Amino acid sequence: MSALPDPGASRAVLIGSSQFDHLEQLPAVANNLTALAEALCLPTAWGLAPQNCVVMLNPASNDEVMAELRSAVEHARDTLLVYYAGHGLIDLQNALQLALPKSHQQWVGSALPYDWLRQAVLAGPAERHVLVLDCCFAGLALGTMAGTPELADQASVEGSYLLAAASETSYALAPPGERYTAFTGELLEVLRAGIPDGPELLELDVVYRHLRRSLGAKRRPIPQARNRNTSARLALGRNRAFLPGPPVGTLVGSDSVSRDWPAPDGVRTAQDFIARLRDVRQRSGLTQKAVSQRSDGRISEGSVRTLLNRETLPTTWTATPAFLSACGVPEDQVEQWHAAWAKLRVEAPRPVGTTQPSEAQVATPAARIGAAWRTLTGRIGRPK
Repeated sequence: MSALPDPGASRAVLIGSSQFDHLEQLPAVANNLTALAEALCLPTAWGLAPQNCVVMLNPASNDEVMAELRSAVEHARDTLLVYYAGHGLIDLQNALQLALPKSHQQWVGSALPYDWLRQAVLAGPAERHVLVLDCCFAGLALGTMAGTPELADQASVEGSYLLAAASETSYALAPPGERYTAFTGELLEVLRAGIPDGPELLELDVVYRHLRRSLGAKRRPIPQARNRNTSARLALGRNRAFLPGPPVGTLVGSDSVSRDWPAPDGVRTAQDFIARLRDVRQRSGLTQKAVSQRSDGRISEGSVRTLLNRETLPTTWTATPAFLSACGVPEDQVEQWHAAWAKLRVEAPRPVGTTQPSEAQVATPAARIGAAWRTLTGRIGRPK
């Protein structure tokens, strides 16, 4: 079952190195930390109190990092999130090292051993651990932040979820001119805007799969993940793009027939017709964007807006049925709308030089089928 962390019993430690004495500068990392802390403290995300979300930008030493980390570990009972952004280094034993401002490429021992962080996290009482690594290996092209598949394997922690921004060295993870690193920027977009057509809660596995798709579509490094036990069902917050199910009775195939939908009965003008359509949207409780998303691509948000704000009758029977069905109006009632539209089309005054629409152009589907059947049977019975 999906679970939101208890904000009072959870902690986050965000570590980032953006300025270095001996390595390439990563100014986007500072923006990462500020924005991620704000996102985690939003009521729509974890709702962490600011004092429960420690931000460590350009820490001076390993001891400074470990002191803050141990404090968070001691107080986290539900969930502990640890995030690092900066340069990643690999020592001679093929172990991951997290670069600090004074770290040196030729002296890997000057960085924070990832294993120290790992052991500290495991020593705490938290039920779940979330580890997010947005880091690189030193010695790659300037301005890049890249990794290899071994990064996630090295960092795996039992009873935790690891999300690692690691990929081929040919792609930059810190694109010049962008406010955030590529991976964290995409993660922030998920926390702020949500995942369209996603579940109500932003489960870690859901976030991971979305990041893979979105970053892959931009031809950027593909993240990796490692999961231990049930941490994949832990949620980073509520999905702000989640569309709740329509009220009971609005879905075709349920008891929507009995719902008191506005009907086109007595509609005499195009303005009345459009006004009644607006009543349908209001009755559905859906936004224009939600109507579009529920139409399976049959009508765009812009087309919904145009339909509901026009002064004249739609010239074709295309957008209106898609709109009505997406709102939840049953098909038999959609037919009533079609009949009302067809009647208005015939009766509406025509501009000079145009002709009245033919019966076939405005006939309801049932009428068209009947006419086609009469034509077919007449041909079958006609002597050759």
